[in-house]
Amino acid sequence: MRSTVLVLASAALAVLFISALTSSPPTEAQTTASQPNFVFILTDDMRKDDLKYMPNTLNLIGSQGMTFENAFVSNSLCCPSRATIMRGQYAHNTGVWGNSDGPDSGWQGYKNHGNEKDNIATRLHNAGYRTGLFGKYFNTYDLSAVPLGWDDWFATQSGGGVFNFYVNDNGTKKYFPKSSTNYVTDVLSRETQSFIGDSVGAGKPFFAYVAPKQPHEPATPAPRHAHAFDGEKAPRLPSFNESDVRDKPPSIRSLSLLSSTQIAQIDTLHEKRVESLQSVDELVKAVVGKLQNEGMLDNTYVVFTSDNGFHQGEHRIKSGKEKPYEESIRMPLLVRGPLVKPPPLGQPRLSTDKLTLNTDFFPTFTDLAGVPTPEYVDGRSLRPVLEGSATTWRTSILLELRKTIFGIRTSDGRKYIEYGDGFKEYYDLNADPYELRNLVYYGEVPPTDLRTRLQALRGCAGATCRTAEDGP
Repeated sequence: MRSTVLVLASAALAVLFISALTSSPPTEAQTTASQPNFVFILTDDMRKDDLKYMPNTLNLIGSQGMTFENAFVSNSLCCPSRATIMRGQYAHNTGVWGNSDGPDSGWQGYKNHGNEKDNIATRLHNAGYRTGLFGKYFNTYDLSAVPLGWDDWFATQSGGGVFNFYVNDNGTKKYFPKSSTNYVTDVLSRETQSFIGDSVGAGKPFFAYVAPKQPHEPATPAPRHAHAFDGEKAPRLPSFNESDVRDKPPSIRSLSLLSSTQIAQIDTLHEKRVESLQSVDELVKAVVGKLQNEGMLDNTYVVFTSDNGFHQGEHRIKSGKEKPYEESIRMPLLVRGPLVKPPPLGQPRLSTDKLTLNTDFFPTFTDLAGVPTPEYVDGRSLRPVLEGSATTWRTSILLELRKTIFGIRTSDGRKYIEYGDGFKEYYDLNADPYELRNLVYYGEVPPTDLRTRLQALRGCAGATCRTAEDGP
């Protein structure tokens, strides 16, 4: 009950804040700017349904922009997903498959495949944008370098905590001792606002990549939020602690039913995750407020999303991600900006059911900035969706995990997955949205079009990916 009251109260305050942000006439800076600015906010391990706990984000971005109901990541693991965002490519083209450093994983894998030399930051920087990264880069980043293409670099150390942490601040390693003002998300908020102010002062368009740690485990909230959601329980979807998993792959069949102790642990972590997200919600409010104060809000695209989802007991999976199921791959995605015209006050917020992917951020930013999109990019610009002019759109996306699991997820609600050991899954998400009934196990042959299109997607690159996604 208390958490509901807090969310409603926060929502009411956010509505008042929105009226202040939308009632003032545009300044000269807003009306004369030629290239738009971008603020890209990327949370860590946040599920789509976690958005309900973030009233500022829902109101300041969602209600003033567009909500994407069918936004996905192709590889639901931190480093592969972040490499895809930076390069606009599927994992089989970035070459990044895991989190631990290796030839094809982690920060080392990202560099090993030449990705640091050419990405969204280098492209926008070379086109005259001021670029800044604030927060998490890659899991194994050790503060030893500032990559090419970044004008302002404030990256946190991999594995660092929310207090007593180190950052690489434009080439200098800095320590932030524990204090009431040094909770990591609050520090990132201040640095992002400073970057915005400096960019405006320099008279240059800007791209801010803001990557807080929350709500990643251990999901330690700011002290001021430590009891904001006491007793909040994790979602109890029909797939929670699934009673019959004989139709699932061996990795799921080997899981025992969750014990009462494990369920209590899931609930405890969920409570902390929700509480930790409150600092991110405050960051969103502060950054949007800074954009307004600088006269830049009407010429800035603010994008809010996550790198991957997180399981909380679905299909007996106690925690984690890197699964082809919806809880791992389906993302929150909200976008506000110049081309997005919000509905009149009191009307439902704009939303789209177009199938979108994390390959799309790179080409969207270059398209909106008037910068050529390189041919290697697999994704497509979301501009037609944002401005409401999209007629045809992709009808499928590729799912790929650990070089051994490949699947296709379609806009008409079908999902087909092939495992390296020969196991297969096929779900009709319209009839079975929680993936309880694997139709292959019950004798149904997966449709030929799904199997054929999956093979095309597995080997696609650049334009051939978009062709394969569009399908027959």
